[in-house]
Amino acid sequence: MKNRKAQVSRVGHWTKEELARIAQADDLHVSPFREDGVTYGTPTWVWCVVVGEAVYARAYHGERSSWYQAALKQGAGRVRVAGMVREAVFLPVPQEDPVQEAIDAAYRDKYRGSLYLEAMLSPRARAATVRILPREE
Repeated sequence: MKNRKAQVSRVGHWTKEELARIAQADDLHVSPFREDGVTYGTPTWVWCVVVGEAVYARAYHGERSSWYQAALKQGAGRVRVAGMVREAVFLPVPQEDPVQEAIDAAYRDKYRGSLYLEAMLSPRARAATVRILPREE
């Protein structure tokens, strides 16, 4: 298995252009690594938002979501969004982190009118928030 710490140490940054594309996109698919640390998991479509210079996603089913559990355990994988494919690092965002309020506001703005919005603002989904950063190759 690959060393999770080594993967996280290779964190890069999104460009302003990438962030603008991601902010408008509704097609983020996350594929955290499987147990072997090499094979990508099945792509899972998730809602994402951009806050500042970061991309965030929440698991609709909360902490029991399989993609969320894999993202935390492996810490890395791949994302596909806005026509881009990037190796990625997944970092948990604690519920008490002040950025959660800005993430809520971004979800309200981006997904206004959706029947699923309230679930994505719930404590269950909020507890399963990750920051997604590109991984340098």
